[in-house]
Amino acid sequence: MAAVGAGGAERPRLSLRWREAINFYLFLAPWILGFLAFTAIPIVASLFLGFTKYNAISPPDFVGLKNFRFLYDDQIFWKSLRVTLTYTVVFVPLQLVSSLLLAMLLNLRVPSMRTIRTIYYLPSILPTVVTGLVWIWLFNADFGLINFFLYKAFEIRGPNWLGSERWVMSAVIISGLWALGGGVIIFLAALQNVPGEFYEAAELDGANILHRFWHVTVPMISPVILYNLMIAMILSLQVFTRIYVLTQGGPNYASYFYNLYVYDNAFSYLKLGLASAQAWILFVLILLLTVLALRTSGRWVHYSGGV
Repeated sequence: MAAVGAGGAERPRLSLRWREAINFYLFLAPWILGFLAFTAIPIVASLFLGFTKYNAISPPDFVGLKNFRFLYDDQIFWKSLRVTLTYTVVFVPLQLVSSLLLAMLLNLRVPSMRTIRTIYYLPSILPTVVTGLVWIWLFNADFGLINFFLYKAFEIRGPNWLGSERWVMSAVIISGLWALGGGVIIFLAALQNVPGEFYEAAELDGANILHRFWHVTVPMISPVILYNLMIAMILSLQVFTRIYVLTQGGPNYASYFYNLYVYDNAFSYLKLGLASAQAWILFVLILLLTVLALRTSGRWVHYSGGV
């Protein structure tokens, strides 16, 4: 009788575990199905298509490495890659420095600071297409607000920002620096977590404000600097929507970013196999740069506890 009672008590316990397991997987199922349908399967499909000639009408035709050999000899491919890397090399440091300086200003204790922080974050959540249209108006050579200000304030006739090969990259960088909110918020959170006693000890040792920043602030927030560096680098290499709205790659390919070329091959020319090969080249490039950043971070990133 005791054995039967023990078995009877075990069965409800097992059935409860099964119900919990079923509920667990049911809750996960929408995410898993979405991940498979919109991420995993497209990734595998794009890898296969990268070795094919495919136009979305005819069946894929396996061509091996032909797409990659074509890109190797394609001047437009190298032009788009050079434009993207130039933008990344210039934009990422400017974004990091600007975000950190702005975060330090927003960390000051002044009245209405919460409202000011909200205002600075707003550009990051506005639709890129809308902000792109605003920047087109601001950069207009004839009646844009920027050239109007330059003429009224300094009597300087502003350039044709979006129509000049010399100035279009500057316009793209300026429009990108305007939306710093995401990086600023992350830096602000890191700054607020730096213990105040560290600054007090440094001040007692005679360190001025620059020394305190370089020897206290920077080491304490270095993991966040690394994070923002990697995110900014990845997003810069993948930039698309803002450029498509502002310039569509012109003039004369001066702002023809890598993802614009991928988009044109995929949707304008229906060269989906070639576009897939381009996408994987970009993935490998981002992966290599990310690994390089992580490998070299041990020289300058400091974690609490000496990790």
